[in-house]
Amino acid sequence: MNPSPSLPKIPPVVDAAWLTAHAPGGAGGPHVVLADVRWYLNGDDGREKYAEGHLPGAVYVDLDAWLAGASSPEHGRHPLPSPAVFARGMGSLGIGDATTVVAYDDAGGVIAARLVWMLRALGHEAALLDGGYFAPEVRAWAGGVTTDVVERAPATFTPAPWPANLLAALDDVAPDTRSAGTAVVDARPGERFRGEGADVDPRSGHVPGAASVPCRENVSPTGHLASADVLRKRFAAAGVTAAAVEAGDVVAMCGSGVTACHDLLAIEHAGLGRARLFPGSWSRYAATDLPLATGA
Repeated sequence: MNPSPSLPKIPPVVDAAWLTAHAPGGAGGPHVVLADVRWYLNGDDGREKYAEGHLPGAVYVDLDAWLAGASSPEHGRHPLPSPAVFARGMGSLGIGDATTVVAYDDAGGVIAARLVWMLRALGHEAALLDGGYFAPEVRAWAGGVTTDVVERAPATFTPAPWPANLLAALDDVAPDTRSAGTAVVDARPGERFRGEGADVDPRSGHVPGAASVPCRENVSPTGHLASADVLRKRFAAAGVTAAAVEAGDVVAMCGSGVTACHDLLAIEHAGLGRARLFPGSWSRYAATDLPLATGA
């Protein structure tokens, strides 16, 4: 098992006031990079959205290019990229070994969480920007949005293996092979968990015994992450406790391993520790003939 990297010093979620206090000269400071990680399941182009307007100083991070490997039935739709690919992508964006990254999107952080989780898993300083693109206080801090293209000088980002203690495999979630007491939380919307209608993956439904904890419900109507107390209660109902997380008995999944990272950051934000990610998620599970469940 790979040794666990050091725990990042900054919390998994920060606000505009944090940026003001910690980024010299704003997000354009020498060691803080704003990252725009907009991506859409419906096929809309995140880079086009970025070009239409983004927070000043933000670089665009292409999820398909740098935050995921090649899709396959064996690994799912968005498997983790190789350490070399991830390092090359980060370095090309001016994100180096000593860089602090604050990431946002326009969906309450459910997409940007993928980048933040990946960086934090490797011991890098990274956080979600609470409220994201549409939050009034973020717009006020930034002085509006810009269409200026941001080009940062390349940086050195050292490749490192994904920590095995933060990952789960198919056998860790399948009902006949997972350890007794393992809590599997599914971050997909409730209707996909219940198997209502067609799915983007080969089969509809969920892993038997999994609990539905939709990541978008971690976020209030204003786009801000719920309080730690509220999140603790949400996850407790799904069997997620600090003791279970510490024992490695909590695994988060979603459709393809992207939005599950939001549940993982919410678990950490709630003070429950660092749970595991099933990178292949439902897109991997649905490609097998393992049993599934439907309904609530």
